[in-house]
Amino acid sequence: MSRPFVRRSCDGRVTGPNSFGLLTLPGCLYISSVPEPILVRPGVVVPADALTFHAVRSGGPGGQNVNKVASKVELRVDLALVQGLDAGARERLRSACRTSLDAEGHLLVTSQRTRDQRMNLEDAREKVRVLVAQALVRPRPRRATRPTRGSVERRLDDKKRLAKTKSGRRGED
Repeated sequence: MSRPFVRRSCDGRVTGPNSFGLLTLPGCLYISSVPEPILVRPGVVVPADALTFHAVRSGGPGGQNVNKVASKVELRVDLALVQGLDAGARERLRSACRTSLDAEGHLLVTSQRTRDQRMNLEDAREKVRVLVAQALVRPRPRRATRPTRGSVERRLDDKKRLAKTKSGRRGED
């Protein structure tokens, strides 16, 4: 069961049907649950319960408009709730996102590409979908190979040539 799509302003006023215990943080305009899940591929879904987004003021130039419009989106994903991942894919996802995890272990994805909040939310959702899809791909194991005879000879010839060049730079003492 997913939480309803609700908006709440930073002063605590609810602008949606009900609050369902959503938190408000200083400096943000809205904190909402995302209404629909993200379908990565058949059988792999990021449920709506795992997604929460915050709309905050975007940085950078924008004149007077930048101070009153919250178009930047911060999308948090609870990685433990992603459905359809095996243990290996879940570990690959966690290691790929290790620099973007918050204190609770949730993935934080931001988007401020456009000036429209809904387009930024869709961009952040697409980023999450791509990250999960990349984690599903099992990397091919490396097959150990030996260098060819020609590559070894070229490497040794280059070393000799470089050593000769450097020895020519030394002055006679």
